[in-house]
Amino acid sequence: MRSSRSAVEIVRANIFTRFNAIIGVLFAIILVVGPIQDGLFGFVIVANTGIGIVQELRAKRTLDRLAVIGEAQPTVRRGGTASRIPTAEVVLDDVIELGPGDKVVVDGDVVETDGLEIDESLLTGEADPVVKKPGDPVMSGSFVVAGGGAFTATRVGRQAYAAQLAEEASRFTLVHSELRTGISRILKYVTWMMIPTALGLILSHLLTLGLPGDAAIRRMVAGIVPMIPEGLVLLTSVAFAIGVIRLGRKQCLVQELPAIEGLARVDVVCLDKTGTLTEGGMDVCELRILNGTGVARGVGTDVGTDVGRGVGSGVGTDVGADVGSGVGSDVVDDVDDVDGSSVGEGFVDHIRQVLGALGGADPRPNASLQAVIDAYPADGSWRCTRSLPFSSARKYSGASFSDPYGESSTWLLGAPDVLLPTGDPTLAETDELNAQGLRVLLLARATRELDDPEVARGVRPAALVVLEQRLRPDAPDTLRYFAEQRVDAKVISGDNAVSVGAVAGKLGLPGAEAPVDARELPQLPAGRDALGAALDEGTVFGRVTPRQKRDMVGALQSRGHAVAMTGDGVNDVLALKDADIGVSMGSGSEATRAVAQIVLLNNSFATLPSVVAEGRRVIGNITRVATLFLTKTVYSVLLAILVACCQIPYPYLPRHLTLLSTLTIGVPAFFLALAPNKERARPHFVRRVMRYAIPSGLITGLAAFATYLLARAYYTGPGSLAAETSAATLTLFLTALWVLAIIARPYTWWRVVLVLTMAVAFLVVLATPWLQAFFDLRLVGTTMPWAAVGIALVASALLELTWRRIAHRFPT
Repeated sequence: MRSSRSAVEIVRANIFTRFNAIIGVLFAIILVVGPIQDGLFGFVIVANTGIGIVQELRAKRTLDRLAVIGEAQPTVRRGGTASRIPTAEVVLDDVIELGPGDKVVVDGDVVETDGLEIDESLLTGEADPVVKKPGDPVMSGSFVVAGGGAFTATRVGRQAYAAQLAEEASRFTLVHSELRTGISRILKYVTWMMIPTALGLILSHLLTLGLPGDAAIRRMVAGIVPMIPEGLVLLTSVAFAIGVIRLGRKQCLVQELPAIEGLARVDVVCLDKTGTLTEGGMDVCELRILNGTGVARGVGTDVGTDVGRGVGSGVGTDVGADVGSGVGSDVVDDVDDVDGSSVGEGFVDHIRQVLGALGGADPRPNASLQAVIDAYPADGSWRCTRSLPFSSARKYSGASFSDPYGESSTWLLGAPDVLLPTGDPTLAETDELNAQGLRVLLLARATRELDDPEVARGVRPAALVVLEQRLRPDAPDTLRYFAEQRVDAKVISGDNAVSVGAVAGKLGLPGAEAPVDARELPQLPAGRDALGAALDEGTVFGRVTPRQKRDMVGALQSRGHAVAMTGDGVNDVLALKDADIGVSMGSGSEATRAVAQIVLLNNSFATLPSVVAEGRRVIGNITRVATLFLTKTVYSVLLAILVACCQIPYPYLPRHLTLLSTLTIGVPAFFLALAPNKERARPHFVRRVMRYAIPSGLITGLAAFATYLLARAYYTGPGSLAAETSAATLTLFLTALWVLAIIARPYTWWRVVLVLTMAVAFLVVLATPWLQAFFDLRLVGTTMPWAAVGIALVASALLELTWRRIAHRFPT
């Protein structure tokens, strides 16, 4: 299942890591040569690994539960009955039904077809739909863009090559994650530094200083362990897992974990109007019979005697004039108010019958046609002889009929500006309706056969079907949120540009007053730069084809934008696949849910701000804690280099650094990583972390080493090394605590309590005899401890000054 790794993979990934192996070897060495206190770091790693496994298993349960809800369930015929079953239960020779938006889940051969067109672009790269006929093969991973049919399963599961490709592509994957990439780069650098540092420490302690082997090994381990940012990987995984769980409670399925981070980084979100800004359903609010000229063109001698029979008067060539004089430009409101002569009423009834027949000819109607079906149910008197299903590329559907009187006719229903030539007077009326945010379909009679590629040429318009779209009540707030977060929203729709602009205007989207017809945009590949410039300037784009949507995403990406794409129909699949982050509605087609990284199972566009907020929490908090971990790495490397160069013992034992790491990094980082954070996501993770971690680590390491050198000069005699270490530990703790205090900003009550609690915990260790003995910490006298505090105060002042200058030079 794409949504998560298996439990075995989760356990393996958390246990068998590079640094767990290194720390495990060092822990085993300490168990042999030293007291258990110096091996505390090993137990910390065990606890961290356990936490990581538990949290990811929790996230897995959430993902798997949601994935079952959103899983594709093909319709399979068994025993003469069609029923929906899970994909995993499909077996050889099953007959699987297909409709618009359905994903082909296994390989097979077509046995039935009704204008079946399948898009195989995700497998072959060819964007043009392929018309399928009985006997033609279909491959898993493709999807239906128009028509319907059925096929017999010939290869299922791993036996099908195409199914293997689909499985490999949809397996648990990681979209590009700057956090993960940056952390991996940091860990690689740390690994390179560890080996020479370890060799230098062990050789200097054994050969130059002449320490016993066990003492030399403990000091070497103490120098190596703090270099490893072991908790950073853990906290990143936990932060993602917690985000998945939180979003799961809001019915948001995150199919690829770092998609949370990705959506937080996008600066352009492309929205499909239908299903995103509007709800799926529509209502017929008007049926407009066209003016006399239009009716004459639409009927005239072509309708002839069949209209005469239908209305009882006016036969042959007189029908056009009769209808014109009887109806004029009257509008039928709410499908009931008919004004005109008996001839006009009869013609309206005829149009209603045509619309009902068109609805009955499509077994899987889209939202627009479903509204027509609801308003004009078919009476069964018209027999469909051939049908042309709706296609996003064509923008119309059609059917050929034999009416109750035996007359044959072919009708099209679709976009007026696609079916009519430029300058047709009907388009002016259509534009007026579109400007009100209404959707308009043209019913026209075709003069060509339905299988003619030019069937839409020369059509004779008869009526306009006006549809009212239902706006999502939560859309305005969501668009306002994106505007506040400086994320540009682009509405990209296949509908009429004026209509889309009117809808976007009602939702308060800036720039909606200047919609752009995509047919006028530059075409790829030569016009990529010009297309990108047009997209930067515009906000609302109508009459966009599926291929254009994909081109638009690519053009925006070529101009340096991180693009998110939302959608629910098959016309959105290619763009969803190419976008940095694809977001699908749960009610969308199987194909869109399959390629999207995020699925909104509750179909609520208002969930997206929650995803952005989770991403920002993860990015901002991991940047904070990474700075803490890398500060420790920097000062550990610096101390190791300084003691090796000065030929003196390493000042700390593993137990000392375990205590310091727990109080100044481990425990605080866990809380900071899961805290709310609304900071805007910024790029260059590694650069920003190192910008603060390197100077902080250098100042902290130099302060601790200065105290150590002073203590070596001050203390003499037996046991002086313990006193020297205790003084250096005090300076290191206080300086690292100030780094924590800086990282914890801006302060809230719980952040202040967190920092103070860590300080109090260290004081408890210093004041409790058995803890002093356990951690081998003993402050001797008052002069050197106060000197250690003074050095820490100077270092803290330098830290504050450095951070302020960096923040001033690189403002956020």
